[in-house]
Amino acid sequence: MSAAWPGFLASCRALAAKGAAAQWPLWRPACDEAQALTRHDAASLRRFFESRFEPYLLTNPDGGTNALITGYYEPLLTGGRTRGKKKIRFPVLAPPDDLITVDLGDVVPEVKNLRLRGRLVGKRLVPYYSRAEITAREEEYADRVLVWVDDPVELFFLQIQGSGRVRLPDGTLMRVGYADQNGYPYQSIGRLLVERGELKLEQASMQGIQAWARAHPDKVTELLNNNPSYVFFRELPRSSNADEGPPGALGVPLTPGRSIAIDPRFTALGAPVFVATTQPNSSAPMNRLVMAQDTGGAIRGPARADFFWGFGAEAGTLAGRMKQSGRLWVLLPPGIAPK
Repeated sequence: MSAAWPGFLASCRALAAKGAAAQWPLWRPACDEAQALTRHDAASLRRFFESRFEPYLLTNPDGGTNALITGYYEPLLTGGRTRGKKKIRFPVLAPPDDLITVDLGDVVPEVKNLRLRGRLVGKRLVPYYSRAEITAREEEYADRVLVWVDDPVELFFLQIQGSGRVRLPDGTLMRVGYADQNGYPYQSIGRLLVERGELKLEQASMQGIQAWARAHPDKVTELLNNNPSYVFFRELPRSSNADEGPPGALGVPLTPGRSIAIDPRFTALGAPVFVATTQPNSSAPMNRLVMAQDTGGAIRGPARADFFWGFGAEAGTLAGRMKQSGRLWVLLPPGIAPK
């Protein structure tokens, strides 16, 4: 419980900043009591959550309660502010000026949290360029390059993770985070490699895909372009705390091992969630309280979560191996019904 407590307090601060839009009046009693709580031992924190919240088991549309729980992390890439001739030549792009994002919830409240992305051709809004088209038009985005990196596959996984750090030639670390996306749904290249017979199902992890790419460098571009989704980034301020995660969709730094990404159509951002699952690629139980503080393009449905493991290679190993089943309970203050 104590490991989840700082994340809960951060969620409270974010919910307070959002005000009425986040049903703050119903959250406020619990958050006010949390701020005033002087005892932070496991028993006191357990009593707090049990007395202030009601648990709801998240279920799938068919009534099933089996949840899919994957993992993500903050990777480390190698790059530079200027393009290299041979290695450091793959751009991390900021959102282009011609990318238009329409929040459909502003027009139709029933579809809040849904956005339409495109570009103008005359007076018509048409789909934005796909990954293959953006890659082919790379020179047109010269003024949108934040940094150049040395590996297209690592860049691809950076886009999947949504944030990361880039080690520059002088040894400093530059931090980048999700800014926008081109509007296309994510298509799994791991599943494609399995369908083509290039990998066995149990090999289609992040590590397995990376190994395949190293063995087939001439096929990498074609493989990556089968996923039309493309993520744009922004440079994040440097943090004085190297262990602090990047900001998630809630706007607070993610806590390694205690933050998850959820589908905000079904689980309220900021809410505590109890996860009952197993360790990555293992049958060892992993039951813990976490905070819903992020979202992700591939995280769709109520019984779905993406577990943030932290920064670096070890976190990447855990995230890449995690594809577990389990159950999820969202904890909500009285008066807030689950979506």
